[in-house]
Amino acid sequence: MENPVLAEVTRGNAVESRHRGAAVVIDADGGVVFSAGDVARPVFPRSAVKAIQGLPLIESGAADRYGLTDAEIALAVSSHSGEPRHAETSLAMLKKAGRDIGCLECGAHWPMNEVAARALARSGAEPSALNNNCSGKHAGFVCLSCALDEDPAGYVRQGHAVQRAVRGALEEVTGAEHSSERMGIDGCSIPSYAVPLTALALGFARFGTGHGFGPERARAAARIRAAAAAHPFMVAGTDRFDTKLMGLLGARAFTKTGAEGVYCAALPELGYGIALKCDDGAGRAAEVALAALIGRFLPMDEPTQAAFAPLREAVLKNWNGIEVGRVRAPADG
Repeated sequence: MENPVLAEVTRGNAVESRHRGAAVVIDADGGVVFSAGDVARPVFPRSAVKAIQGLPLIESGAADRYGLTDAEIALAVSSHSGEPRHAETSLAMLKKAGRDIGCLECGAHWPMNEVAARALARSGAEPSALNNNCSGKHAGFVCLSCALDEDPAGYVRQGHAVQRAVRGALEEVTGAEHSSERMGIDGCSIPSYAVPLTALALGFARFGTGHGFGPERARAAARIRAAAAAHPFMVAGTDRFDTKLMGLLGARAFTKTGAEGVYCAALPELGYGIALKCDDGAGRAAEVALAALIGRFLPMDEPTQAAFAPLREAVLKNWNGIEVGRVRAPADG
């Protein structure tokens, strides 16, 4: 099966590039609302499932034991830009568990945000693990490990109690086996498991509604969604797609980017979960494809539609600030 075009890139009046992929929308009962392309092929969701990976942090009582704020919970499910507020919040989470930066096993990289990266370079400092876009998630893992009375050392390994809890949550929420045969290592060193887009969409429909969850898990999911809606900056960062979309729609949508052109979302009031993957791994295509699906199903008033429009059709400018093209869903889609 050749996957359909999910996004096209224009230059002037011509289409210059096309991004193919697969996408599916599923309701909390497992009914397929929309499907395009090979949605049964297993894909690595990578960071798109951080909200599900964050459920054990809440369910275990670790978040309450260490007094994690909503902003810290939002950071625990983030792929942040490494801006000062992100790094400071990650460190604060570690300190609440009596730990420090030395516990983080995600590795160090320069902030994804260019302004933050330049400021750090001007200061003469080197990037640390706190600047890693996954440091909030890893700080959450350290808190979970400490709450379980486990040594955090090695928490990224498949056999550690933290990763066993995370894997269990992923399997229960998505309904898909997360097998060692389909396991890879993520950029931040934790296990990542390839599962079908249908399973991811179902998982996000459940995450958005609590349907099929016990009371404790339903409360945990609602708490994470509320934290992200209240603090969208912590989930991504300045001028990032997730921050802008959740800043606009609030609790009506929970969205989360993954690497290599994967995106997942929950639309709680509709009971829908969305999962998509661009074949070429293009994030720019995944963003507009997700926005197109949200715009297709989620009712919006006129002011919201107007504010939402730039997310559905991203403007491309050259170095002189001149508009040269757009990234958009295909005209016939």
